[in-house]
Amino acid sequence: MPLQILSRAQTDGKPSLAEDIYTSPYMREGIVKDKLPDHEHMPANVYALLKDELLMDGNAKQNLATFCQTWMDDEIHELMNDCIDKNMIDKDEYPQTAEIEARCVKILADLWNSPAAATTMGCSTTGSSEAAMLGGLALKWRWRKKREAAGKDTSKPNIITGAVQICWHKFARYFDVEIREIPLQEGRLTMHPDDVIARCDENTIGVVPTLGVTFTCMYEDVKAVAAALDKLQKEKGLDIPIHVDAASGAFIAPFVTPELEWDFRLPRVKSINASGHKYGLAPLGVGWVVWRDKEDLPDDLIFWVNYLGGNMPTFALNFSRPGGQIIAQYYLLLRLGREGYKRIMETNLSHAQYIADAIKELGYFDLFYDGRGGLPGASWRIKEGLNPGFSLYDLSDRLRMRGWQIAAYPLPSKMDNVVIQRILVRHGFSRDMADLLIKDIKRAIDYFQKHPISVPLTREEAGGYAHN
Repeated sequence: MPLQILSRAQTDGKPSLAEDIYTSPYMREGIVKDKLPDHEHMPANVYALLKDELLMDGNAKQNLATFCQTWMDDEIHELMNDCIDKNMIDKDEYPQTAEIEARCVKILADLWNSPAAATTMGCSTTGSSEAAMLGGLALKWRWRKKREAAGKDTSKPNIITGAVQICWHKFARYFDVEIREIPLQEGRLTMHPDDVIARCDENTIGVVPTLGVTFTCMYEDVKAVAAALDKLQKEKGLDIPIHVDAASGAFIAPFVTPELEWDFRLPRVKSINASGHKYGLAPLGVGWVVWRDKEDLPDDLIFWVNYLGGNMPTFALNFSRPGGQIIAQYYLLLRLGREGYKRIMETNLSHAQYIADAIKELGYFDLFYDGRGGLPGASWRIKEGLNPGFSLYDLSDRLRMRGWQIAAYPLPSKMDNVVIQRILVRHGFSRDMADLLIKDIKRAIDYFQKHPISVPLTREEAGGYAHN
């Protein structure tokens, strides 16, 4: 029979030695952790056990591989605690949370220059991947409806993308759509209009440019792609819409480069997805999709739910989900405004450019992206023909000893022989941290000069790091 831990109430108010967290039986002797225990345990002890285990995770602030926000205002922590019991889907029970979600949609529609910002359709999601899939589904439904009305075959839809994040491959597989992905190649690191037009036909449901390509951090030229599709329609009668995957760029470009036309100012852009928990600065678990106007979201994708107390529409893929992230997003939109977001994004870009310039000065690397003209990041590769005694995988591994998590990975498709290293700068990163990173990179290189890796690992052996 396992030793029971007694509370003070169970011992007539007298302290028990078992109340000391690190002398309790299951902290002293261990606890079975992969099956449900037979007996209860004290909350403080279980909390201490889990908190200690979580120390094994990396320091999120030093994770320069992720796009996701890792620093929050204290007020956001408070709001998340206040909203821990709010279910976003239950709009009848939590009408003000639903109202705040609707306000966010209107704000974002206006930010992205929708001609019908006050009345268009949009919703929150669990992230930009879900939002992207909703945008893709609307493209497929609109295409299918037009084809059916014309009495034409609807069995072979395709979608055209550049080098995209995995969610678009999932969309294509899950919803039976052929993906025609334009490969990266030397001299063409973003979607080129000629490559788009070459892949278009009557079965193309839409084209998806990316405002902030995962692999390169660069913006694809949405305006040029739209112009090419306008010309195609005049010449061949093919009316092909655009969905912009602006997971990161949608919260950067409007503030830093407001003159850049990538959004609903282009009539061919019918929908946009963005990630609130990336450069929208919100806690993990919120994305957004907004359509140009109501007609761009087919009615068939809207479901009405009446068993939660009212009759309410829903068109997200997920059902129950937390409301706190939406409240936090609204807090940020109100608190920062255009001025605040502009200041934050310009600061992020400044740090990224500072790091990129320092990397270039080291002499071992060619910059792949220098933090200018796209997302707040930088990427580089080892100079061609140079053997510095280490690979970028080795450098990433060495930097982890100092807590830095930096992505190293091969580029996709026709450039899979090129391995690059990439950092992303987010709010919460300082110039002092940039200097510390640069010093640690120099220290790692000095180590490899003294202890070169004589047999470089293959890409398969090295593994690589995720770039979420």
